[in-house]
Amino acid sequence: MPIINIKVSQAASPALAQQLSSAILDLTEQLLGKPRHITAITVSFVPPEQWFIAGRSLAHWQQNSFYFDIKVTDSTNTKTEKAAYVAACFAAMGKVLAPLHEESYIFVHDVRADAYGYSGLTQEYRYVANQLKAALN
Repeated sequence: MPIINIKVSQAASPALAQQLSSAILDLTEQLLGKPRHITAITVSFVPPEQWFIAGRSLAHWQQNSFYFDIKVTDSTNTKTEKAAYVAACFAAMGKVLAPLHEESYIFVHDVRADAYGYSGLTQEYRYVANQLKAALN
């Protein structure tokens, strides 16, 4: 159910996209409890000459960086879970993208259940439908 958008300061590479996607998918399942079969990930590449930190390109810094965001339904993960996820994802990205500039970001969006969904149904709808189904059984 989550959608994850990963942006990295590298030349486009299908192999790197697969490696990053696999690592983040594993951590998303393990640490946030999100099912693999409904987790979507996109990977985008930005040349280091077009990524700037403190007014200088990453080519100047001779380092790599990344940004990724994940959207999850509000109140489905604790602060502790999200903190562990951010730390583990940063470490995993650092292993793949070393040397990694510290100005690399992970943003966990807690999205209201009535404003988020997939397959044309909101997460709020799914929750209510599951509650009704359970009450009838």
